[in-house]
Amino acid sequence: MIHDSTPCTLGEGPLWHPGRGQLFWFDILEKRLHTKGRHWTFDHCVSAAGWVAEDKLMIASAVGLHLFDIETGAMETVCPMEADNPVTRSNDGRADPQGGFWIGTMAMGADTGAGAYYRYYRGELRLIYGDWSIPNATCFAPDGRTAYLCDTPKQLIHKVALDADGWPEGDLETFVDLSAEGLNPDGSVVDADGNLWNAQWRAHRVAVYSPQGRFLTAFGIPASQATCPALGGPDLSALYVTSASHGLSDPLNPHHGKTFAIETGARGQREHRVIL
Repeated sequence: MIHDSTPCTLGEGPLWHPGRGQLFWFDILEKRLHTKGRHWTFDHCVSAAGWVAEDKLMIASAVGLHLFDIETGAMETVCPMEADNPVTRSNDGRADPQGGFWIGTMAMGADTGAGAYYRYYRGELRLIYGDWSIPNATCFAPDGRTAYLCDTPKQLIHKVALDADGWPEGDLETFVDLSAEGLNPDGSVVDADGNLWNAQWRAHRVAVYSPQGRFLTAFGIPASQATCPALGGPDLSALYVTSASHGLSDPLNPHHGKTFAIETGARGQREHRVIL
């Protein structure tokens, strides 16, 4: 079950690179990008990525979006993002089927309403939503016509219709309401059948919901603070889950912050390429 035993303070943003057959993930608070057996450290908090080429990733940081060379470790800025705001950092993000990249920002202290949602698309970074606290659950239906996202403290996963270019059209709608169960939605991914897989903070699990928002099943992990799932492996059936040790001091549970792998029998979507 353990993919990598490196304990992350705030593990996040797992990305299965389809061209390399390789998992990448972040430790936001330690400013690191990880892959099995290797890591890179940056000057600012880093949190999410999309793949641009076999050897290049789009990485979101506290100050912008960057093009990262996996082989050399070189990084160049694509565009700034809240670079003049020392309070915020990037959080959850993912590439959409149209080749855009969605990324949320939040305050380092998770101050209410201090964050926002942006979308980068073919050279333009555009503000989509303001006044968010902890943006999460960024993922997309296979046909590219629906985006899912959440503001974790509100305990709702939203959906919004997308136009042909991947921009939101219409209002946010409730997809899943977790408030009655007291569950806090974190990162999400959508599989090839349109089911949404949601990591649930301090619930030891990733829950799966149908395209209609109906609960289907859940996969447990030993760590309490599940943060984000990815579907990968040779046939995209392995569930990878990052976790966080931040704020926990449980000597009886050595698994907080580790990255897990579970065989599911499901089939994931191939992660979409970011078009610069």
